[in-house]
Amino acid sequence: MGISGSLELRQKKLDQGRIAEAERHVTAAQNASRRAASVTHRLLAFSRRKTQDPKPVDIVRLVLAMEELIRRTIGPDIDFERVVPHQAWLALVDSNQLENALLNLCINARDAMPNGGRLTIETAHLQLDERAARGHDLAAGSYLSLCVTDTGSGMSREVVDRAFDPFFTTKPLGLGTGLGLSMVYGFARQSAGRVRIDSTVDRGTTARIYLPRSDRMPARPDEAQRAPLAQQAAVSATVLVVDDETIVRGLVVEVLVERGYEALEAADGAEGLTILKSDRRIDLLKTDVGLPGKVNGRQLADAARVGRPALTVLFITGYAESAVTGNGHLDHDMRVLTKPFSLETLAARIDEFVNLAGA
Repeated sequence: MGISGSLELRQKKLDQGRIAEAERHVTAAQNASRRAASVTHRLLAFSRRKTQDPKPVDIVRLVLAMEELIRRTIGPDIDFERVVPHQAWLALVDSNQLENALLNLCINARDAMPNGGRLTIETAHLQLDERAARGHDLAAGSYLSLCVTDTGSGMSREVVDRAFDPFFTTKPLGLGTGLGLSMVYGFARQSAGRVRIDSTVDRGTTARIYLPRSDRMPARPDEAQRAPLAQQAAVSATVLVVDDETIVRGLVVEVLVERGYEALEAADGAEGLTILKSDRRIDLLKTDVGLPGKVNGRQLADAARVGRPALTVLFITGYAESAVTGNGHLDHDMRVLTKPFSLETLAARIDEFVNLAGA
């Protein structure tokens, strides 16, 4: 309603020649779009369908990097303490989503301490045998725990049992969406981990995220990845855009043409595959994942690379179906961009991928 109503009023103002008044309705529509996207992403995280990019992450380093942000978030009336090991294992996790989860837990802790208190973040190494793992609903193995503890109002057993339900909140109307903890829950489950809450009324709460240990070393970004992206297309290249949404496909093509690329269009996987089997030059395949018909985006990419093994692929998706990642990992020259995204982000990502393709 916020989006459609704002655009309707904008058009009305334009028809009346009141151009200056129409501008604020554009801003209102953009703000409503961002709020809607935020709600959608949190629901997808809860249902474990949020797109993830798991990599080896040093959780201790992540906590240290977020300390200033956390201190600003909780305010001066709450003491902050961190308890971390000197040497930390790595966790195989999406670092951006872990940051969001940690920040959500800190915000909940802050809200539980309106009169001040203490917030403690603690990380630890865990080795769970079969019996201990069953108690945590996990597979046996090595894990890292990330705990956020507050000395706030606490929760009753009934509230704890519902804490991860989407839209459940004990906050007054308008002060909470009830999606923060559900996002944390879905993130932990999708990461092959778990989250649990221990709380006592008037004594405080501890939220623990368990994440599997990674034996892999962090990848070092090469010089090309660290280099600033060009503001315009550095090379002549052809991009095949496959999307069943006419509006989205048109927007992407317009951005490509404005940046000097040649753009080819297809409305579904079958049409895209026909173009890919031709002798047309194609440097980058940009495809939606959830295409109609018998060929989805991942199947299209896999089929295309039979004849074009060096083809670079950019997947566009609103959530992570199993078809996106196949065996759980994307090839090095495949990436995922999650809807909704700004056109500036799309343009920068396409420039990056065309350069990766060596066009």
